[in-house]
Formats: sequence, C-alpha cells, structure tokens
Amino acid sequence: MIADRPQRLRHYQNALMDSDRWDSYTPRNDDIVITTSYKAGTTWMQAICAALVFQKPQPSVPQDKLSPWLDANFAPIEDVIAQLEALPNRRYIKTHCPLDGCKFFDEVKYIFVGRDGRDVFASMWNHWHNMKPEMVGALNNAPGRKGPILPLPPETAEGAFEDWLAQSSFLWEMDGYPFWSHLHHAQTWWNYRHLTNIHFVHFSDLLKDIDGEMRKISAFLDIEINEDLWPQLLEGVSFSNMKANAEKMAPCTTQGLWKNSANFFHKGANQRWKGLLTQEQSNRYEKIAAERLTPELETWLANGS
Repeated sequence: MIADRPQRLRHYQNALMDSDRWDSYTPRNDDIVITTSYKAGTTWMQAICAALVFQKPQPSVPQDKLSPWLDANFAPIEDVIAQLEALPNRRYIKTHCPLDGCKFFDEVKYIFVGRDGRDVFASMWNHWHNMKPEMVGALNNAPGRKGPILPLPPETAEGAFEDWLAQSSFLWEMDGYPFWSHLHHAQTWWNYRHLTNIHFVHFSDLLKDIDGEMRKISAFLDIEINEDLWPQLLEGVSFSNMKANAEKMAPCTTQGLWKNSANFFHKGANQRWKGLLTQEQSNRYEKIAAERLTPELETWLANGS
C-alpha cells in the first residue's frame, strides 16, 4: 500500500551515505534537489541546473562548493549545512537517497534522473576503479561510520556484476551490492511521479535531445529562457565541455577522491555494458528488472520516453 504522500521508512547508512543527515537540512522555498541512484546523470544534471540558475555556461567555482551531496559522509554535516546556508543563490542539492529514506518537502522541486541499470553498472565500474584506495579506506574508517564498508573493486566486471545483481547492502533490498539498489531507488521515486514537484528525466533523452529536455527542466524550475544566451548554455553542458573542465565540474575534486578527475567523465554514452557483461548477464538483468519494477517503470528505465 503506497501512502498518499512520501513517508520516511528507512535509514540508509554505509561508508558512503547516511540518510539521517537530512535531519539537519532546512529547505528554502526555491530549493532544487537532484536525485539519482548513482551514475545515471547526476553530474550532468548539476551542470544543467548551474547553467539555468546562474545563466552562465559554467559556474564560477567548483560544483563541490555549490551543490553538495548532502547525504554523503565526506564532511561533517555541520560544515555542509553551513556551506548551504551561506549560499546566496538558488540552491541545487545532490542526493542518492531513495525516497523511502528521505525527508520530503512540498516546497522543494525534485529532479529524478533515470538510466538503464546495465549502463549504470558499467559507469560505476569505471567510477569505482577511479577512486583512490586510500580515500576508500578513509571512508571505511571515518569516525562514526555506520553500516557496511565499501570494498575495493574485484578483479573482473563479470564477478562484480554478479554481486551487484544478487546481493544487497540493506536488508530490505535485493540487489545493488556494495552500494544500494538502483531498482529500488527508482521505484521509490516513481511511485510518486504524480506529484507536481517531482520531474523525471532520462539519460537517454538528454543524449537524444538536450535542447528539448533542458527547456522542460527550465519550465519545471520556473526559469525564463533567454534565447540569445541559450546556445552558450547548451554548449556549456556538453560532455566535451564538462570533461575539459573536470576539476570544476566533477564531484569530490576538492576532496581528492579521484585518481584522474577527467576520467570521471568517461564515455557519456549508452550501452557501454556491451563487451563488459555477457549476454546471459544482460538477459538476467532484464528478467530481474521485470520482476522488481512496475511495468511502466521497467519500460521507462530501459528506454526513456
């Protein structure tokens, strides 16, 4: 039975994330929250929001200083809240928390970004290998860390995918190890897609028609389009531009998380899982997605609009 309004039912806590950090957040009436499971277009959406909020191709300072991942264990929550409260501009905040673990605010506008789970895994495989081992160790040994640790990536993607598809980090999930479930995350938000302050965007649709999708996002955020400036904003959020300015655009660059910041923007394409996963694994993912998602969400996650 789905409640009329999102309810906070779970506590997501591991080496990367603590959903209880949302207890310290006080919303502003024009706040924007960008939500994805992971590797589904979060950073791309942060770039789009920056372009729309500041009406510039790129922000003047690193995104870390403007758009923190609020539920991340990378810094004391008091410091993150102080950073947010000091921002004079319209704020756009990142979360990877499923909706059943988040506080939900009617005055906040939420942008959910979805992507085929196989592409999410392929992108995460690169992302995981790009993390410095000493930084992974620091996260696992952080004071007050709760829940499972984050292991270093195994030798083969095939083996990691088997674990990702068949194991979970939380008792109420069935997949997603060692992170959290991409499928469960999507379903928690999809259940409330009828709410007017949640907007759904698909990675594939951004690839196919960035102009059209960005116009929809601008309308959702009640930001007027300056047609003279629009081509510059579109160019600013292109994959090549973001990769060329990775030290500013990639997340966690100020924390020194990555071996190579530019490698965070690895391919920016779909069906990267081909050649990484076997056909049997792909077929099994499709079967599991069909079992665990509602039919409309299954179709949308696989294909976009």
